[in-house]
Amino acid sequence: MTIENLIQRSIRRVFNDDTLRFDKSRFAGGLTNYNYIMAIHGHDYVIRQPGGMTEKMINRYTELENGKRTTSLGINCPYLYFDPDTGIKITNYIPHSKNLAQCNPRSNKNINIVLSLLKQLHHMQESFSNQFNWILELQKYETIIQDLHGETPMDYEEIKRYLEGLYNNYLNNENLVPCHNDPVPENFLTSPSGTSYLIDWEYSGMNSIYWDIAAYILESQLPEKAIYYLLETYFNRHITNNELFKIKIYILAQDLLWTTWALVRHYNGDDFLDYYVFRYERLKRNIRQLKSNTTFPLYKFV
Repeated sequence: MTIENLIQRSIRRVFNDDTLRFDKSRFAGGLTNYNYIMAIHGHDYVIRQPGGMTEKMINRYTELENGKRTTSLGINCPYLYFDPDTGIKITNYIPHSKNLAQCNPRSNKNINIVLSLLKQLHHMQESFSNQFNWILELQKYETIIQDLHGETPMDYEEIKRYLEGLYNNYLNNENLVPCHNDPVPENFLTSPSGTSYLIDWEYSGMNSIYWDIAAYILESQLPEKAIYYLLETYFNRHITNNELFKIKIYILAQDLLWTTWALVRHYNGDDFLDYYVFRYERLKRNIRQLKSNTTFPLYKFV
């Protein structure tokens, strides 16, 4: 049975209506997954179609567990339906909501929204049961690429050894807290009522706060002033050079990780080659910059 047929069957069961058909005409975005807005019985819902190879890359049971915990704290949108075996998810559509990619993720106002949600997450009293370790995730993606008879670039192993060395020398003893691990602007939702959410918890797990901070800086391509506003607002103090160096390492690690993720999708037949090339070229450029000058400005890494 195709994933579309599985989704249609799920929709009919959830809404107790065998006449419903999965409507993909209103695409709502997504990279790891594909989201569609669908009108059912007079209300709009967001239907998630899992992306290619996600069944090998993501533990949906962990995603569900962490998503429920963050929902109870008001950080995540409530689930109407979540099947961890297929990855199909249904949530209520928030009318007139926007993600931060649609409304300037670099503004102080929206950075404050991001920091409020991240601080709630990072200061959760309960830990997540799983850890997000980028090196282990990388190894998982490499295995999938081999299974797909794909290959990594010729300089990949050299770059990986360099980043693993940085990690082991500078970041191996980080304090771990609940993290989202994919806080791209598209995963922050705001509504006209003023309610904001952080959604899509498939990569969530215990990690360093600096990973989440580095991710938002990188994925929002924050300019220098916005970076320092984010950092000094989050920590309520001036950031240290050591902390800036940590963030630079995590930015490099993320570009390597998501480059390899993109190769998985590419070898599975999805159109991610441009995404892969962009991130890998930026990674190599930033490694050259860091090797020549460890104090190279953070804003030039994005």
